Amino acid sequence: MKKFIAIAGNIGVGKSTLTGMLCDHFCWEPFYEAVDDNPYLSDFYKDMEAWSFHSQVFFLSRRLRHHRLSIERPGTVAQDRTVYEDAEIFAKNLYLQGHMKERDYQSYRELYETVIEILPPPDLVIYLQASVPTLIERIKLRGRDFEQGVDPAYLEHLNVLYEEWIDGFSLCPVLTVPSDDLDFVRNGTHMKLIATKVLEKLQGKEVVIFK
Repeated sequence: MKKFIAIAGNIGVGKSTLTGMLCDHFCWEPFYEAVDDNPYLSDFYKDMEAWSFHSQVFFLSRRLRHHRLSIERPGTVAQDRTVYEDAEIFAKNLYLQGHMKERDYQSYRELYETVIEILPPPDLVIYLQASVPTLIERIKLRGRDFEQGVDPAYLEHLNVLYEEWIDGFSLCPVLTVPSDDLDFVRNGTHMKLIATKVLEKLQGKEVVIFK
């Protein structure tokens, strides 16, 4: 039976990698986050206040398109980052930190909330949870130049918002993966464990515990 899985988590936590590995493991179709083709992202990291609205609207439009395409595909799809994170984490953080103006933020929220009301949710959200030191280490390893100067305090603010969002998220089941402890890239046993837990959650198990 076709399923739509969305993978959520902070910058550098391993969403794209896990998306690819799960799709290879289960023969699913991946939809990756639009990063390299975002024409605003490099400018955004240099001047968040000037470019936050532009960058977030780009991400939202691309994520909405991927969400719709994921629903329409005949087979199971895994999406790298959810549409909800764009609004509930990144745009909200930029607004709270003073990098997005009130007028821009309210326009963005109105667009997001209007679309979400009619958008079917995924069958499962996989939340990759990680501490800031783990995020910084992984950001360094993947080597994107425009990310190397990301402030740890910024990542911590995002982590707080992620926890708040997940605690209140009820549109579909959530599987939280403790990414500080599970290195699914270098440890095949960890990857197999995650794959097993994903299947258990998709089969309707209310509580899934990692051991």
